[in-house]
Amino acid sequence: MERVPMLAEGYEKLTANLKALRQERPIVVDSIEEARAHGDLSENAEYHAAKERQGQIEAQIADLEDKVTRAQIIDPATLSGNKVVFGATVTVLDDDEKPQRYQIVGQTEADAKQGRISYDSPLGRALIGKQAGEDVEVTVPNGDRFYVVQKIEFI
Repeated sequence: MERVPMLAEGYEKLTANLKALRQERPIVVDSIEEARAHGDLSENAEYHAAKERQGQIEAQIADLEDKVTRAQIIDPATLSGNKVVFGATVTVLDDDEKPQRYQIVGQTEADAKQGRISYDSPLGRALIGKQAGEDVEVTVPNGDRFYVVQKIEFI
């Protein structure tokens, strides 16, 4: 079984989402029962909407349970070294010598606006294993991008 690396806060977010979905589950079941009481199910929009929501909730619960059971929680503060690894915060210089800072995180935690990129993203894959001073080439949909790893931190 393949482990799913994530930070502690990502794990907490997943478990909170799972808890919220489990709490919503009986509410949707009640909605289905109430809609069923209205009669003819073939033309009952409330019933069909509630059944669809139930299916969505069950699929999301199954997905989150899978991720939670396979979670490998990594604390960046306990890491060290001179190579980019999961959890590292990396400062890179782009083509314009403009510094950009990214933290390598799990897929469920990625948020480019906050400088958190997935280890499985094109840039994340290119950065893993690199050391300060190394060049990085990334192929993205709008062409190739070039970076230089400036600094690696474990914070």
